[in-house]
Amino acid sequence: MDAQPPLTRIILASASPRRLELLRSLGLMVEVAPSGYEERPSASLTPEQLASHHARSKLGAALDGATGPIDAPWVAADTVVDLAGEALGKPRDTAEAVAMLHRLSGREHRVHTAFALAIPGRSDWIEERATTRVRFYRLREEEIATYAASGEPLDKAGAYGIQGRAAALVESIAGDFYTVMGFPLGRFIRTLRRLGFVLPTANSERVGPPGDVNTLEL
Repeated sequence: MDAQPPLTRIILASASPRRLELLRSLGLMVEVAPSGYEERPSASLTPEQLASHHARSKLGAALDGATGPIDAPWVAADTVVDLAGEALGKPRDTAEAVAMLHRLSGREHRVHTAFALAIPGRSDWIEERATTRVRFYRLREEEIATYAASGEPLDKAGAYGIQGRAAALVESIAGDFYTVMGFPLGRFIRTLRRLGFVLPTANSERVGPPGDVNTLEL
């Protein structure tokens, strides 16, 4: 693979604040281009396949709205919580969040996060997926009710965010923490390096002012 120019900018096909935060931690300027893709369950796909399908579909939907050839990498990702082969998506309301948390209580589940990456000058997309095993403590009724009432579970697969208040619910994890958070950062970095990209170093001057996020108008 020929060396690519130093990478300073990337397009995130998602409105996820967690994925934005993780990509910005690499010292990159991140432009946000929400795909508008609506995630739907599919009985014909395993939870692992569903994560990859959603990531691929999000990237395709975002690129469909782009004008002209892309001039920076575009990435989309999706996370699916897998409880004994059943995909748990985002709860529709607090009652469904409570029901999901009851099911996760005292049990191990798996979290799959997939990403799809498009790079300039390459027609095919690069797709990767990572899986982490998570075990919850046996949760008390009031624990579940308090966490569900916080509102935090409502926009998260499986009704919890490990980087937030749900950290207190987790007994153990086996695998990459960032996969559970919503983006397998280590695998993504290694994918970029394998493709020949040079990432900013710790002493590199960051592109764009701190806290700055550009949103592409598609």
